[in-house]
Amino acid sequence: MGGFFGTISNSSCIKDLYYGIDYNSHLGTRRGGMATLYNGKFYRAIHNLENAYFRSKFEPELLSFLGNSGIGVISDTDPQPIVINSRLGKFAIVTVACVNNIKELEKDLLDSGRHFSELSSGQTNQTELIALIITQGKTFVEGIELVFQKVKGSCSMLILTEEGIIVARDKFGRTPIVIGKKDGAYAASSEPCAFPNLDYKTDYCLGAGEIVLLRPNNMQQLREPNKRKQVCSFLWVYFGYPVSDYENINVDSVRYKCGLTMGNNDDSEVDFVSGIPDSGVGLGLGYAEGKGVPYRRAIVKYTPTWPRSFTPSDPGIRKLVAKMKLIPNRSLLTGKRVIFCDDSIVRGTQLSDNVSELYKYGAKEVHIRIGCPPLIYTCPFLHFTATKSDLELITRRIIQEIEGAHDKNLSEYSKTDSVKYRQLVEHIRARFDITSLKFNSLENLVKAIGLPKESLCTHCFDGSSYFD
Repeated sequence: MGGFFGTISNSSCIKDLYYGIDYNSHLGTRRGGMATLYNGKFYRAIHNLENAYFRSKFEPELLSFLGNSGIGVISDTDPQPIVINSRLGKFAIVTVACVNNIKELEKDLLDSGRHFSELSSGQTNQTELIALIITQGKTFVEGIELVFQKVKGSCSMLILTEEGIIVARDKFGRTPIVIGKKDGAYAASSEPCAFPNLDYKTDYCLGAGEIVLLRPNNMQQLREPNKRKQVCSFLWVYFGYPVSDYENINVDSVRYKCGLTMGNNDDSEVDFVSGIPDSGVGLGLGYAEGKGVPYRRAIVKYTPTWPRSFTPSDPGIRKLVAKMKLIPNRSLLTGKRVIFCDDSIVRGTQLSDNVSELYKYGAKEVHIRIGCPPLIYTCPFLHFTATKSDLELITRRIIQEIEGAHDKNLSEYSKTDSVKYRQLVEHIRARFDITSLKFNSLENLVKAIGLPKESLCTHCFDGSSYFD
């Protein structure tokens, strides 16, 4: 996925920019970049983050940055920011995007006489491609409208210009952008958890397709939001940081509500509930209260050196990170019947390792509760699962085993408590030797978020989404 942060101030913005970008680090682990503007000159740096954190890479360079305005990104895709001199003027751009038709758009631009100077692993840099589409417009707004029209997938962006920072949210609002404000400064961020410690107060949440221009002392709307939106529901399940609010709805509150309802309806006999860090903790706390049993930290995360594990493309490395970052507590587990709450099951690799470790550390019964419905479809908008095909999903492999064809009766498997749904859940439970397995229902997740279902993207659960 990825996350970005931009700020413009009456004074130097460097420290706010540096720490603001860092607060988006949980959204990606591949590359980081930042750019500032001072007296018409852009200052830019990009670093690989696969083996280091953002702060450790950029701190030695901070003194080389100047300016009162800047943008930056934590990206799981291409190196950015891109800096361009065009008929619209000089600008820097960062994106949080998933361009599914990049080859088609690349050909159109090459056929029209454009060229690409930035390559990422031998492929066209999608942020540069988006920048070139923008320069086809007579204005920045017109150019961004072209991006909305042409890109199949999703695209949100920050554009740093001499006039200010242009902020544009994906046309369906699949990824959030929140505006923060303090005396003499504005900021835009994918994650509002960046604001409190930098003294910004949340001022505004951009609507789907909305475009605004930030200056140090004001915000100007350049394009009104679209009437319909489909915000990624998985933001509240997994991506989002617990203290963040999207659409003015808090992440941890949603997880807690999901757990509370699930716990209220759970009649299993257990000794306590434990959340699998980090995104399973809120669910677990709600579950324990709803069920009326204690909450215990029977499994903890070793935070000093192990990052999130969904990003590494190498299966061996991904499996190693998933195993090494979590440490079971033998003294709490021995002889106990425990409900473990987690956010999701993707490939099943981490679940398999977790369950075997929990039994090895003395658990008598391992009950697994998942904060979202089964993932039946890969994401075509954010690629949050990092899977290259549907058959990497544990659900689709099991469905293929049952049906003999990987795309047969999928709608039946996604219907809560249907015969096919229960069959799928039981196969997953048996495969991993789980005492009992329950998924949150789509209905409960939507209710906990509080937005109408048509305003949420639930494609990964039920295949439902807009395809414009």
